[in-house]
Order: sequence, then structure tokens, then C-alpha cells
Amino acid sequence: MAITIKSAREIELMTEAGRILETVHNELKKALRPGMSTLEIDRLGEEMIRSYNCIPSFLDYNGYPASICVSVNEEVVHGIPNPERIIKEGDIVSLDAGVIYKGYHSDAARTYGVGEISPDADELIKVTRECFFEGIKYAKEGNHLFDISRAIGKYAEERGYGVVRDLCGHGIGMNLHEAPEIPNFEMQRKGVKLKAGMTLAIEPMINIGGWEVEWLSDDWTVVTRDRSLSAHYENTVLITEGEPRLLTLTSREVD
Repeated sequence: MAITIKSAREIELMTEAGRILETVHNELKKALRPGMSTLEIDRLGEEMIRSYNCIPSFLDYNGYPASICVSVNEEVVHGIPNPERIIKEGDIVSLDAGVIYKGYHSDAARTYGVGEISPDADELIKVTRECFFEGIKYAKEGNHLFDISRAIGKYAEERGYGVVRDLCGHGIGMNLHEAPEIPNFEMQRKGVKLKAGMTLAIEPMINIGGWEVEWLSDDWTVVTRDRSLSAHYENTVLITEGEPRLLTLTSREVD
């Protein structure tokens, strides 16, 4: 599949999709508290997405049964919301969500600590976010795609973390997943040359322990094989002729 270059109108629509998703994430962050079920988080997120006349990107996508992926502690991604799964003080919770606005997707993920969390958990969340910003230093026209991958992986591995290899970022637009795939670790090849108008969902998934993961019996939830904590941080990024634009993060201070 070829990488799509978005028109000015498409960029306008994706910018609005990104703004709406950023708002949803900020509200979910405020709502997250001990005692909530992961299903409550999902229902709240879906309600907010629909209040903006948007459609949840994830609901029924390849059979996924919810609007918000809610992954707790050792769960890397794709945790299925459940009324029996109760968030506790000290947990870390990854929320991954997408919206469709007038036919165009945005995609973003955040990991939050609930109440007082361990110093190790706090540092993992911080480094995962920093990995994203190290990567997008290279998200500029004329650079190569895997410059981003190398920067993310190097930053994490130099700090002793495991970088998930079985899952990666992706292009995004009229489809939730478009070309190209974006690994979070160094590749032998350079990858495609970046061009203005490309839209990418860049998403480091970083583990305190090893990089290996496995799928649970629900065929969706991905967990660390060693059951160490994992964090996830993602934004939808527009490549421009200058600095990249973060469509799902208009202010770094909000996070």
C-alpha cells in the first residue's frame, strides 16, 4: 500500500479529529480514579467521542468490542474494558483511543499513574513519553522513516528498558491503519523518505523488563511476557516542510 500524502482539506479534517481526541484524553485523565472499572472508562470515552459527532475508531475494528483500549500495569495494549476489572491506587493505566471525524481518523495513547505510584512506574511513564519526543526530532521532510525508529529505540535501551518489537506505529488517514509501519527500534534499512503531507501515528511501547510480549486468551490483550510494567505514548503527527505538527497534542503542558 502506498503512503498517502494528505491534501490541505484532508489535513484540516485530521487536525479537527486530533483536537477532539486530545480533549477526550484530557477529560479521561481527569476522570481516572481508584475504584473505577475499566468498562466505566470505556463508556465515558465513547460518550465523549459521540458528543462531538464523531465515531470511535476502535469500536468493532477487526472485532474489537470497545471504544477505548484500557491496559493496566503489565498489559501493553488492547486491554478489553471489563466491569470486573477495577482500577486500584498504584496502578498504571494506558488509554488508547481514536476518533473518526468526517471520515478521517486520529489516534493517540497516554499512560497515567493512579494515585501514588512507585518511582519505577513513574520513571517508565516519563521515559516512554520522552522516547516519543526523541523520535519526532527526526519527523521532518527529507529524513528517513527509520530515523524516527532508531531514535526511539536508542533512547529507551540506553536507559535499560525493553522496546516492544511485535507491535508498531502506522500511517493514518481515511483508514485507521495505513502504510507505513513504524517500528520503535533500530532497523537495518533507512525506510522511506519523509514528505510533507504524510500523517503518522508514532507510538513507543516500552517495558521495564524485556521486550517480549504475548497475547492473552481473549486474542486482543497484549502483555509483557515477564509481566513487568509497560507504558504507551502515541500521537498523530503531520509531516510538514518544517517542524512536525502534533495533531493530538497541541500543548505539551496538558499532559
